[in-house]
Amino acid sequence: MPSQWFVIQTLSGLEQKVKDSIEKRIKPEEMGEYVTEVLVPMEKVVEVRNQKKTVTNRKLWPGYVFVDMVLLDDNKKIIEAPWYFIKETPGVIGFVGGEPPIPTPTEEVEAIKAQISASEDSERPKVSFAVGETVKINNGPFLNFSGLIEEIEPERGKLKVTVNIFGRNTPVELEYWQVEKA
Repeated sequence: MPSQWFVIQTLSGLEQKVKDSIEKRIKPEEMGEYVTEVLVPMEKVVEVRNQKKTVTNRKLWPGYVFVDMVLLDDNKKIIEAPWYFIKETPGVIGFVGGEPPIPTPTEEVEAIKAQISASEDSERPKVSFAVGETVKINNGPFLNFSGLIEEIEPERGKLKVTVNIFGRNTPVELEYWQVEKA
């Protein structure tokens, strides 16, 4: 029987604990033949705290954990051992999709994994900006100046902001994390 992806609903904030608990119990409870992979989709997000750039992980689907497992037999009936293994994990509310749960298409999970690996390469700002928007600079030599966004370069994580310095409009290149919405 091939494994399929299922989505488990968890108590909010316990996604990582549920994942760790499942992974830790696979060997002692002999679930290796049923559970293949456990995934909590996260992406890296850049934010500024206390004038410093901080990279944090943000859950893409808060309250949900994805599990690649053998749960249904050839007749689409639930196999009890892995069913109770997941259901009895602390923090688990249940499977998404009713009874029997509906497997998530592999293409959707591959798209989620692609999104995760893309966020590994580039850091996304926690706040999205728009051209023409006024921002306040919170880091660097132009600290506490306000300016207008002229250009956004998402692939580089930079903004071109026009700042009024000594009565003159001056274009300044800044990183996302150096500004905040005014």
